[in-house]
Amino acid sequence: MMRSIRNSRVVKASEVARSTDRSIQNISRAIKECEEQKLVECITPEKHTWKKYMLTDQGHHVLRELEKHKMI
Repeated sequence: MMRSIRNSRVVKASEVARSTDRSIQNISRAIKECEEQKLVECITPEKHTWKKYMLTDQGHHVLRELEKHKMI
């Protein structure tokens, strides 16, 4: 999921769901967990639907470390 966000820079949950072949509900839950860990940030918090997200600096760092250690 984090790679999808990094590759597109800004995404909606529905776009990640489509590209990863997962349900929107699962992706929305994963995004919320990543937000709580400060790995992704909602850049349209005023919206109730079709929110857009991007990786934070911390998210980029975690993704690089995971890739470096071949964990994803």
